[in-house]
Amino acid sequence: MAAVPIEESVDIARKCWIKFKKESILALYTPFIVCLASGTLKLETFQHYIAQDSYFLKAFAKAYEAAEECTDDDDAKVGINELRKNVIEELKMHDTVIQEWGFDLAKQSTANPATVKYTDFLLATASGKIEGVKAAKLATPFERTKLAAYILGAMIPCMRLCAYLGKEMHVFLESEATHPYQKWIDSYASEGFQGLTLQNEELLDKLSVSLTGEELDVIEKLYQQAMKLELGFFLAQPIDQKSVIPLSREHSPAEHRLVIFFNFDLTCAVVDSSAILAELAIMSAPKSGENQPENQLVRMLSADLRSTWEHLSKQYTEEYEQCIETMLLTEKAENFDYERLHKALEQLSDFEKRANLRVTESGVLKGMNLEDIKRAGERLILQDGCNNFFQSITQNEQLNADIHVLSYCWCGDLMRSAFSSGGLDVLNVHANELIFEENLSTGEIVKEVESPIDKVQAFSKILNSCSNDKKNLTVYVGDSVGDLLCLLQADIGIVLSPSLNLSKVGNHFGVSFIPLFPGIIEKQKVFAAGNSSCWTEPSSVLYTVSSWAEIHAFILGS
Repeated sequence: MAAVPIEESVDIARKCWIKFKKESILALYTPFIVCLASGTLKLETFQHYIAQDSYFLKAFAKAYEAAEECTDDDDAKVGINELRKNVIEELKMHDTVIQEWGFDLAKQSTANPATVKYTDFLLATASGKIEGVKAAKLATPFERTKLAAYILGAMIPCMRLCAYLGKEMHVFLESEATHPYQKWIDSYASEGFQGLTLQNEELLDKLSVSLTGEELDVIEKLYQQAMKLELGFFLAQPIDQKSVIPLSREHSPAEHRLVIFFNFDLTCAVVDSSAILAELAIMSAPKSGENQPENQLVRMLSADLRSTWEHLSKQYTEEYEQCIETMLLTEKAENFDYERLHKALEQLSDFEKRANLRVTESGVLKGMNLEDIKRAGERLILQDGCNNFFQSITQNEQLNADIHVLSYCWCGDLMRSAFSSGGLDVLNVHANELIFEENLSTGEIVKEVESPIDKVQAFSKILNSCSNDKKNLTVYVGDSVGDLLCLLQADIGIVLSPSLNLSKVGNHFGVSFIPLFPGIIEKQKVFAAGNSSCWTEPSSVLYTVSSWAEIHAFILGS
């Protein structure tokens, strides 16, 4: 196979980090890291971690030595040698910490299984034992240089993950007068360690320039395996204390019912469902000059339908923005004011109902085939990690969880098809419904959930219908202004990539938005102080996330 062009082979480390970022998020949300960042981690657990980390560093030193021997590039040899020396210095830092804190490593003399898995994997890679790569191929100097790249591909995930975790944890040191693990966190967040990580990545890019696409795939597989083993390492740290995550751990199925609500458009689906339905209507509408079938609904021509839809869409956007601006003209709340927010959103609700009435009167939804809608739903792309999250919940029979979709979508069948195609027939869909006659839509809508007020009323109705034999722990995931009331009514409101209008309206009425991970750290401190009901207390705080991976890690763990 011919070597790939240089511009395609560089930045392999960055590309792998982005591709396997989910594992880094799962590692960040482990009980060990949360307790460490909050300063509540028991000293015995930290001692165990240091002992295990020492095994890692010794394996790293051997791997660097093997990589240095393999490469025939003088500059790369010098760089790898410097990196090996830094590992030796880091081992000395371990010794310093051990002496300062009086650790007895004799009690921690055995590597745990998770540590052994990574070190065995790393040392096997360093010796050329790589799945899919024949040792005989590594005989020549040119071929052996590839092994140096493979070795770095197996090492860098550990470095980059520690650098990432160090940076994420370091922000919590600023609000603490003293933090028991400040020195340790400082070391991984330092410019020196961040620079070492980057130096490793640049070396990998340099050694990868002449590799073929197949050989780059080997590096990617090694990188992915290393990330999974690193995640396993953090999960394996023995935590002899309670933590606020994962939420499901503290959830007792015998006593509690976990009720998860979420919005559909843009929270779960990557595109707005109204645009999908409109496009489907336009594509299936008769073209100019075509004869419409007898005994069927008379429909607008495709061109007229597109023009009408564009007008409706433009009118909706303009009036929606005007409605938001009108809400923001009122006096800004000094403190959280739910009643004023509710009253403001009543205006938005009136607007949404008027907009839906214009849609039904226009006839743009008339004549669509139900089977076409279902097929469109099956092809609908969901946000990365969304489907996996709900599958993990529905497949866990011990969790005792209910899942409800609350959506303005005009057609519940579209959503049901989207979920059923992913094996999620058990989700409860609460939305509007198109009316069909002989499988063709009449253009009329059974209006159930049209507005923010409808949503929060449906939210309350669902909870009221639950039996009283268990306590409800509610989570709502949304992204828009229409979700605000439900987000605030839930025990835990999570905002996925909040829209600008959601942030503006929420802030105007005293709602606070906090990134989920820092919020968890603060909850862990409260939890460690003895408050076991920290998630169910009334709050005006909403937690922001950038992906479903964060939600998965928070609720279900890794």
